[in-house]
Amino acid sequence: MLVGYGRVSTTDQTPAMQEDALRAAGCEKLFIEKVSSGKKDRPQLAAALDYVREGDTLVVWRLDRLARSLHQLIETVHGLEERGIALKSITEQHIDTSTAGGRLVFNIFGSIAEFERAIIRERTKAGVAAAKARGRNGGRPPRLDIEKTQHAINMLTAGTSVSSVARSFGVSRSTVLRAVRLADGDATV
Repeated sequence: MLVGYGRVSTTDQTPAMQEDALRAAGCEKLFIEKVSSGKKDRPQLAAALDYVREGDTLVVWRLDRLARSLHQLIETVHGLEERGIALKSITEQHIDTSTAGGRLVFNIFGSIAEFERAIIRERTKAGVAAAKARGRNGGRPPRLDIEKTQHAINMLTAGTSVSSVARSFGVSRSTVLRAVRLADGDATV
């Protein structure tokens, strides 16, 4: 069975063109919605994914109607494949995961996306290493500076509870304990 999914991004747009194309492609059941791809909650997509069964083909007008990123698209297609469901794009005619050639084209796209993510990770690591070489460490600055940490240690030594110290500085108990441990490696609080 061919099941169609269509989406337009704004309420000003009309999905009629996609509906017509999906019907012309032979879709027996359509799921259409007006929602931005950036929205996590896309009820008609969820309904379409729930509706399709093994042996069915989910048909979209274009791949960008299905997912907001290539990574999300690949995850969606792998989920469909695991369930024995193919994906076909009307406008990207060579993408039909029910055929060997279509799977090849789709997997090439997936490999390119994976390569791009790896390049981004490598650049990020190089940037972090360069920053460290210049003396810059990542992460947030500590909530309790040296002066506040010493004050917290004095309060704890005087018998104030960790919870009370945390409240007085507006931080969590774990923040106080971490600051004390960092200030005095063998401190047991």
